[in-house]
Amino acid sequence: MNPGSHQTEPKRRGRRAGGEDTKAALLAAAREVFVERGYEGATVRSIAARAGVDAAMVNHWFGSKEGLFAKAVLQVPIDPNVLVERLLDGPDEEIGERIVRNFIGIWDPIGGGQFAAMVRSVTSHSQVAEVLRGFFVQTLIKRVVQHLDVSDPELRATLVASQIFGMGMVRYVVRFEPFASADVETMVKAIAPNLQRYLTGELG
Repeated sequence: MNPGSHQTEPKRRGRRAGGEDTKAALLAAAREVFVERGYEGATVRSIAARAGVDAAMVNHWFGSKEGLFAKAVLQVPIDPNVLVERLLDGPDEEIGERIVRNFIGIWDPIGGGQFAAMVRSVTSHSQVAEVLRGFFVQTLIKRVVQHLDVSDPELRATLVASQIFGMGMVRYVVRFEPFASADVETMVKAIAPNLQRYLTGELG
């Protein structure tokens, strides 16, 4: 077989490379493969093969595996790599504040609907919970913790994740008032100090 033939695989025949059908096929395939194989086990190549498209289309539409996961499973309207950059952009002692501002900034404009849908998926499919834990803790929050070079990075990342998910549950799923309708500054003042302690403070 010609070594360069993989670049002209016939599996894309009948599709336009940048078509919405390709994007939809990748999203559907990604949801299946991530649940079946877990976040680490799922590869861009395997997802593209399931969708019947070239693997280059993942980068074309989503930028990376992380971006595809964010759209397909988390339904987060932002590339996780961009989110990590935002969280690390500033003084270390203000990361807790940036976490609250960014997550509320992502979910509030869309009413938290995607967060609620994600929670429903987690509670009804144990595999989704495992995939979500692997991505959210290991790929997202742990990267922030590792930047800080602090002790107990695994514990800190898990504590931060628990705080963020708790905030999302109360604000967007069960909608306890006045928490659900509190403005961003109130949320920052109430939650950021605890997040900051999880990130950089003493845990014992």
